[in-house]
Amino acid sequence: MEDITLRVARKEDCPRLMELIRELAEYEKAPEQVTVTLEHFEEAGFGANPVWKAFVASTIINGQEVIHGFALYYTRYSTWKGCRMYLEDILVTERWRGKGIGKLLFDQLVIEANEQKFSGIVFQVLEWNTPAINFYKKYTDKFDPEWINVSIELQ
Repeated sequence: MEDITLRVARKEDCPRLMELIRELAEYEKAPEQVTVTLEHFEEAGFGANPVWKAFVASTIINGQEVIHGFALYYTRYSTWKGCRMYLEDILVTERWRGKGIGKLLFDQLVIEANEQKFSGIVFQVLEWNTPAINFYKKYTDKFDPEWINVSIELQ
């Protein structure tokens, strides 16, 4: 297996991250839901007031770094628990799944959450996404069926 490198995402990674985000949307059967522009994505991560951070997993192929996966998160505040990491997305490209990249990324998130003194990590998983559910069960057995997702879309 190629040597996998984990690092913090940089602004120049954003076009590749957007490709991976679209791949994730295809997998989740909702490609039309990706409406963010590259410019907005870059500003939200690397502008004057960044709101997200990410780790990327890559290898060197033919002398070029190629990103095969990412984990994007932000800080969420809970009035009950304090600051928590919210894992927005984690994805490993289909060809690179099963090589331990997801575990490397998730383990890095746990390290980051501990370093930032977050009280925990929260995220969502689609109920039909059995591979992801099985992956997360390696880290926890707490899945909360009581909450209903709510979203208000603004123009």
